[in-house]
Amino acid sequence: MALAGLSAVFLFEMLDNSILNVALPTLGRELHASTTALQWVTAAYGVVFGGLMLGFGTVADRFGRRRVMLVGLVLLAVASLATAFVGTVGELIAVRVAMGVAAAMTTPGSMALSFRLFADDGLRVRATTLISTVGLVGLAVGPTAGGFVLAVAPWQVLLLVNVPIAVLAIIGVRRGIAADLPAELHRDPVDVAGAVLGTATIVLALVAPTMFVHAGAGSWTPWTVTGAAVAGGILFYLRERTATYPLLDPRLLAHPLVSIGLAFKAAAGLATAGLGYLVTLQLQLDWGWTPALAAVGLLPQVVVLVAGGALIRPFVERAGLSRAAWISAAFVVVGLAVYGALSRYGYLWVAIALVLVAAGMRVVGVVAGVNVLRGLPPNRTTIGAALTDTATEVTSATGIALTGTILAALFTGPITTPNWTAHQATQFHTATTTASLTLTTLAAALVTYGIVRGRRG
Repeated sequence: MALAGLSAVFLFEMLDNSILNVALPTLGRELHASTTALQWVTAAYGVVFGGLMLGFGTVADRFGRRRVMLVGLVLLAVASLATAFVGTVGELIAVRVAMGVAAAMTTPGSMALSFRLFADDGLRVRATTLISTVGLVGLAVGPTAGGFVLAVAPWQVLLLVNVPIAVLAIIGVRRGIAADLPAELHRDPVDVAGAVLGTATIVLALVAPTMFVHAGAGSWTPWTVTGAAVAGGILFYLRERTATYPLLDPRLLAHPLVSIGLAFKAAAGLATAGLGYLVTLQLQLDWGWTPALAAVGLLPQVVVLVAGGALIRPFVERAGLSRAAWISAAFVVVGLAVYGALSRYGYLWVAIALVLVAAGMRVVGVVAGVNVLRGLPPNRTTIGAALTDTATEVTSATGIALTGTILAALFTGPITTPNWTAHQATQFHTATTTASLTLTTLAAALVTYGIVRGRRG
């Protein structure tokens, strides 16, 4: 019962990350959304999720992981129901923000509570594999199912599906998990100033690239936002170094297991989000595939994500947790590089890229998260899980922001306009290659850091 409830929580997070991607062209037409607005339909969720997770992780470790999770699940159900009344892209973004808050309250607790259920690392890997399998099925099936749903139902149905998922999670958590024991919690005051600074820094850092495209480098606005993001990051670091009860103790990040796991999770999040965004636009807007046909085109990813769970345990037992982490992270980077260099030459290369990225993400999602929690004290497990999810969500939002910014800069006119000219098609191919290879470089740097840090550690 406990694992069923926690799996439903993770299913919500992963489903929300993927199910709207296939609907982006439809949303652009029905809500008259610009390229930037479409970018924020997907990125708003990740920005809020990533910005608030550390704060809610600290709150959960202090007041109870189960209690915070249940409140977040109620918010999820209410926000999802509100989708039925959405009529503008601004209202949709507001709903996505509320869902991001709910995800920040619930998702870190799913891994922390599952980690607490078992003392043996082997059982922890198996439990995390089970939970991640359910979530990754949502990530894999989301675009495919979403494409078929769009053929027979309005797009609002894609988010209303969160309501029964929230109800299932509430039942599983309430009936299967006992309240946290006082000994498993801490009593440190919540670092409100640190939470505000961290959230503001993340939001400003993601807004700045888009403002450079639309306002231009000659405008003072994007430079001001960039400066504010840098200042916020510096203030956040100084605050955490000097605070008596910091939101995020920098000394925790110094542990090799923690820093390596976060680097690999960040690389996977960056690559996966960017690839999903680009493939969806390429199949439907560049190649003219229908949503249903585009959903079929994503099946290689579905197969690997669903079937790959059976291979995680033997692979980890053979390679070890540390080696399995960097090998799988390297697969993600190679897959993204294949897409950037060869996707314009046909669907075969797109399929190969999807398979490589899915295979790498399937393993790194489990082993990197377990390694991070192994490196933290027991009363900081939720903040540890929040760290891993923050690394994924922030880099995912960064990947989408960079991709959307490059597309907006290199593509002339609204990207959802049908019947592109030959010049626009060339611009799209150039933007796709530029965006994917930029993300490949960033992801490769993170993986290289993790490998070097592991050898030194």
